[in-house]
Amino acid sequence: MDHEKRFCGKFKLEIGGHKFSFKSWWLAYYEKLESIGKLSSLRVDQLANLCFVNDQYATMKVVTISLFVFLLVIAATVISFCDGNSNVLCIESEGQALLKFKQDLIDQSNRLSSWVEGEDCCEWVGVFCNNLTGHVKELHLGLLSRGPDADEPVAEWDAYLRSKLGGKINPSLIELKHISFLDLSNNDFGSLTIPEFIGSMKSLTYLNLSLANFQGEIPHNIGNLSKLLYLDLGHNPYLKLKLFNGFLLHLSRCSLNNDPSPVSVNYTSLAVLDLSRNTLSSVPTWIFSLRSLVSIDLRSNGVEGVIPNGFQNMSSLKFLDLSRNAFSSSTLSWLSNLNRLQFLGLSSAGLQGNFSSAIGNLSSLTHLDVSHNQLEIIEPKCLESLCTMREMDLSNNGIDQEVSEIIESLSRCSLDRLESLNIASNKLSGHLPDQLGQFKILAYLFLSRNSISGPIPSSIGKLSSLKVLDVSYNRLNATLPQSLGQLGNLEDLDVSYNVLEGNISETHFSNLTRLKFFWASNNLLTFKPNPSWIPPFHCKSIGLGNWHLGPQFPQWLQFQKNLSFLDISCAEISGVIPTWFWNLSTQFECLNLSHNQLGGEISYLLMSSMVDLRSNQFTGPLPQASSDLEYLFLTNNLISGSLSNFLCNSQTKLETLSILDIESNLLSGAIPDCWKILGSLQVLNLGNNDLTGTIPISLRYMVHIELLNLRNNNLFGEVPSSLQHLNVTLILDLSENQLTGSIPAWIGDKLSKLVVLNLRSNNFQGYIPDQICTLNSLQVLDLGYNNISGAIPKCFSNLSAMATKPSDQHLSYWAFELDFDNLFYLGALLVTRGREDEYSTTLRLVTSIDLSVNSLTGEIPKELGNLMGLRSLNLSKNLQTGKIPENIGNMEVLESLDLSINRLHGEIPSSFSNLNFLNHFNLSYNNLTGQIPLGTQLQSFDRSSYIGNHLCGPPVTKNCSGNGETPDFTNGGSSGGKKRSKVNWLYVSIVLGFVMGFWGVVAPLFFIRSWRFAYYQKLEQIGDKLYVFWATIALHVIYRKEIKLC
Repeated sequence: MDHEKRFCGKFKLEIGGHKFSFKSWWLAYYEKLESIGKLSSLRVDQLANLCFVNDQYATMKVVTISLFVFLLVIAATVISFCDGNSNVLCIESEGQALLKFKQDLIDQSNRLSSWVEGEDCCEWVGVFCNNLTGHVKELHLGLLSRGPDADEPVAEWDAYLRSKLGGKINPSLIELKHISFLDLSNNDFGSLTIPEFIGSMKSLTYLNLSLANFQGEIPHNIGNLSKLLYLDLGHNPYLKLKLFNGFLLHLSRCSLNNDPSPVSVNYTSLAVLDLSRNTLSSVPTWIFSLRSLVSIDLRSNGVEGVIPNGFQNMSSLKFLDLSRNAFSSSTLSWLSNLNRLQFLGLSSAGLQGNFSSAIGNLSSLTHLDVSHNQLEIIEPKCLESLCTMREMDLSNNGIDQEVSEIIESLSRCSLDRLESLNIASNKLSGHLPDQLGQFKILAYLFLSRNSISGPIPSSIGKLSSLKVLDVSYNRLNATLPQSLGQLGNLEDLDVSYNVLEGNISETHFSNLTRLKFFWASNNLLTFKPNPSWIPPFHCKSIGLGNWHLGPQFPQWLQFQKNLSFLDISCAEISGVIPTWFWNLSTQFECLNLSHNQLGGEISYLLMSSMVDLRSNQFTGPLPQASSDLEYLFLTNNLISGSLSNFLCNSQTKLETLSILDIESNLLSGAIPDCWKILGSLQVLNLGNNDLTGTIPISLRYMVHIELLNLRNNNLFGEVPSSLQHLNVTLILDLSENQLTGSIPAWIGDKLSKLVVLNLRSNNFQGYIPDQICTLNSLQVLDLGYNNISGAIPKCFSNLSAMATKPSDQHLSYWAFELDFDNLFYLGALLVTRGREDEYSTTLRLVTSIDLSVNSLTGEIPKELGNLMGLRSLNLSKNLQTGKIPENIGNMEVLESLDLSINRLHGEIPSSFSNLNFLNHFNLSYNNLTGQIPLGTQLQSFDRSSYIGNHLCGPPVTKNCSGNGETPDFTNGGSSGGKKRSKVNWLYVSIVLGFVMGFWGVVAPLFFIRSWRFAYYQKLEQIGDKLYVFWATIALHVIYRKEIKLC
């Protein structure tokens, strides 16, 4: 009966004639394309009309009454046949041909297990026969599945790949004389060429060999398939193109890389041409001779140069897509003759300057996409004549004008037709006009990421068809209009990242019964509804971060049974989270309650993707977590206890956990040695707790770790060599512990991608290994406050990331996309410019070397001056000797330089006057001499930056000598190497003062006797008085003690 139903459903297709037979099939085909995202912006009914509603296919001849009656008789006969039970079996010879075909196939998953000799081949999987004749009519062996998601388990991928047919295609298929439909798509034929015999299967109307791993030249005799109406050879790398007869040619993703020349066959009937997603170097010139073409798709080829003017002669075109190429056209004058054009795709096509006036002449245009270009101005007159426009996408350009100009221009004649308007990510300014509320059927409005200011007009409530409204990332102010509550069809509302303020009431949501996504974070709005309020909506996502919702926890959330995403961070909520919320949270994928004053213990976290509870007052041990959890943030809370129960629980294996951030809590005990089960971790931050013991060896299994932070704990012992397996690590922070031993040389050999290495404030000894110099990506090296000795390696000049100015080119390495529009940046706590700061979004711009408070000896290597991108250098409190290298002054971006408390001598290099970005500078307590070089920065620092030296000139108080020099005490008082003696009047005055003071008193006593007697007599009297005085005091003290004892 299934075959009979299939035949009855297709009978009209067979007898209806060419004018009508394939329209329903065409619709079904494009419905399938829509389902997999190939045609997202053109509706199915429009495509059908595009290809069939024209003079060639719409003209109907007058049908006589007799012919009409004849067709009715035949239809009645067929219907009566379908009502009965047909027992027609397949033709034996065709069954044998199919078995031969099967023998040459590789079928690892036994998809063709029903193909057994002696059985009716019409009942075999993928085989469809004609119920009247028994001939094989269709062969459906394409794999329908599009494959598992990229993050699915390996087993699912293996099963999917095994289900693909392979092997060879036996020519026995040519014996199927009546086959009209052949689908071998989405299999793997191991880079075979397409068999030539397929060109002899004259009955084929449908041939699909896409995604089947064919290569080589397309057989020329396919052009002889005169009945072929659909051919799909797409997604086969390295196919070589030849044209043929047909209605539709689909060669998408065939790796075509030049201008394929057509063979000499009749292809004037070709109406639809798809050459998208290849690597054509130019638009094929032979296209312009195909005047019957209705649709041309050249997307994603990387074509360069000017858009050819040949398109202007293709007056039959209704669909043209040139998106994602690299054209250099600034004019679109060739569009002026395409009066029938309905769809124009020019996204990412290299357009620049003004919006072409030629587009205004396209009176039939219903869909326009010029997004992702460099358009700057749109003339209002260009939009006023687009009266048939339904969907317009101008997003991601540089359009710099008033938003009201665009909206008012479109309102002239598009009020009753415009369904979608996207002008997001431009430079639009000004206020939204009241005319916005006049677009009667507008369903999608995207205005995000502009500079639109002012209030949202209350006329917005008149857009009764509106489904999506996105005005995020603007400068909208005032409050939300209450008329928003009238939008009964609204499903997605995004007003986040504006400066909206004021109170929100229940009226704002009164009729939003279909609201599914409500994004409004980062505004200044207040919402404190009646505790008994029941929302009319059931959202999937709610974002109210930075709203004033507290202090009570929002009770209305308990009615959101479909909620999967919730952000109520920074909302001034305090107290304990109610029990009903944790029961509700089992359906959550993402939860953000960070930066509130929430407290109490957390028993379990059953969210499947992300939980962010940072900066609250949660107490108790770490909660039990879902085995599907990917990101967990608990930083800055009062969580206590050990890590063992959380990490090593055999019942809850955190195999998908990617980020674990529990810094700044009260965790204690040893770090457990069970990290093998957390092999997916990319970020582990346990810093600033009270963890003890040694670093566990099993951390070696975290081979995907990019950030490892164990700073400010009580860890001891040596750094285990097992950490050398963490070869994708970008940030390693073991600072402020009690680690001992030498700095491992394998850090330079194995951790080649390190950007930040922080071993500060430990007990490391020995030398700095030369292997550190091989870290070409290293931007921050902090070895300060250890017991490191020896010289600074000269090979530091090989640290190439410090030798060039940092850029944003590796930004993707520093961030994780947690959810839509929510990024987590890798960060580090660093000591630069004499203070400790947290760096995250700007970490990629920091370059620093800190070797302070060690026992480093020798001279400062002049090679350090080659680090032209270094911003902070701290060598203070060491035993460095010699002179400051002259080329240190060539490090022009240096912002912090500290060489204090060393044994440096000589003058400050004059090149230091070039350091124009210095904001922290310290050369104190060395043995530097001479004049401080004159420069804007050096004179701006306090005298304390130079104290403990023998320097002169501003900002120190000591003036230099007339010739600008001071004595160089390291050269025995000579200055500048000149051998001439100078009187040091300081010493002379000291000697003279001593002589005058001493002999002025002693000489008279020595030579005049009466003075001598009088002098000693006076001393004796003074001594007697002092004795009496101290004796009296002693008697008083003794007397008081005796009174107390009584």
